[in-house]
Amino acid sequence: MIKNELEYQVSQEWLEKFEKSIAAIEKDEDSKKNDHERWKMNRETLQCHLEKLQAEIAEYDRLTSHDSHTPIVLTLDDIDYLPQILIRARMAAKLSQKELADLAGLTEEQIKRYEDNDYEDASFMDVRFVIDALDIKIQKGEFLVPLDTLRRTPVTKEELLSSNQRSLSRSDG
Repeated sequence: MIKNELEYQVSQEWLEKFEKSIAAIEKDEDSKKNDHERWKMNRETLQCHLEKLQAEIAEYDRLTSHDSHTPIVLTLDDIDYLPQILIRARMAAKLSQKELADLAGLTEEQIKRYEDNDYEDASFMDVRFVIDALDIKIQKGEFLVPLDTLRRTPVTKEELLSSNQRSLSRSDG
């Protein structure tokens, strides 16, 4: 996810590099003929990265060019994605990290750290301050509590982070 203008500019540069690399591979007739499987795998890998970067750039463009007088609907399929919702909402509102910090009663350094770490070290109250500062309204929320399979042993931080990474990688694929 592209979170700011600097990351956007770097992403644009990488997009250009991927496009040039793909063009170079396309012209490499020797590799295509002599080791077609390796050539194909390299081409598909670059194409996959290119498409992911294009999607992130398109999302950033959509958020930052959104009419700030029109509400934007951001959906949350899993609580693990709440940090991305907060970051996307800030970008759509055209607020800098400093402006959000001022509105939330936090410091710019806190907001920068929270966004860099996907709010991992933010307190519940700080998250609430950010939600309030962005005037985020939750229209509908459903929480499923599967009582029959409720875990009866403590969850370690490592297990939680591991399951978060698995669910994030599934959503990227």
